[in-house]
Amino acid sequence: MRIVIADCSVDYSGRLTAHLPLARRVLMVKADGSVLVHSDGGSYKPLNWMSPPCRLTEAEPDEAQAQAGVTGVWTVQNTKTDDRLVVSLHEVLSDTSTELGVDPGLVKDGVEAHLQKLLAEQITLLGDGHTLVRREYPTAIGPVDILAKSAGGASVAVEIKRRGDIDGVEQLTRYLELLNRDPLLAPVDGVFAAQEIKPQARVLATDRGIRCVVLDYDAMRGIDDVDSRLF
Repeated sequence: MRIVIADCSVDYSGRLTAHLPLARRVLMVKADGSVLVHSDGGSYKPLNWMSPPCRLTEAEPDEAQAQAGVTGVWTVQNTKTDDRLVVSLHEVLSDTSTELGVDPGLVKDGVEAHLQKLLAEQITLLGDGHTLVRREYPTAIGPVDILAKSAGGASVAVEIKRRGDIDGVEQLTRYLELLNRDPLLAPVDGVFAAQEIKPQARVLATDRGIRCVVLDYDAMRGIDDVDSRLF
């Protein structure tokens, strides 16, 4: 993991264009090749990023850039698409690299972990014809609980919670923004699945085109509570 703190501007081009004006930011270069641009706010969501497969090239500024105060230029090029991230460095305050080793991964709450396993085994709960691609689908900002395919062949990203609130919808939104940049997956639909979904979370999800699915944990485990049935 390489972490650089620098005054920089950032330009993204490809399927969309975006510009971050000169400011002090944190640049993260991960072992998988991904590059993320962070500010001091926004929690853990990067301002912009490039997901692998990509290639980072560092170069000296040209004459015009040097006159504008640029001391170095990072070009991060996706190797499969035309997407490109260009970071113009003005002053580097810190540049450190640390070997993090192999991460054991996120250990989820017992119920959430079991819900994920059960839904992967009963993926048609999302709808007839759905098929599982994989659990814990890796991205540059964390693993998506489940990646599936709909009956029509569209990619479906599923975020699973025991209790679904707004934070869970925001988390799934970030995954969808990232996954929809991948031409091999896009377009990617979102499903927010939980045992209980709060009304505010349902409204936000619906507004963002995310489908909500309520999971019956006992039914998925094959437990039929006779005492709670009317008939």
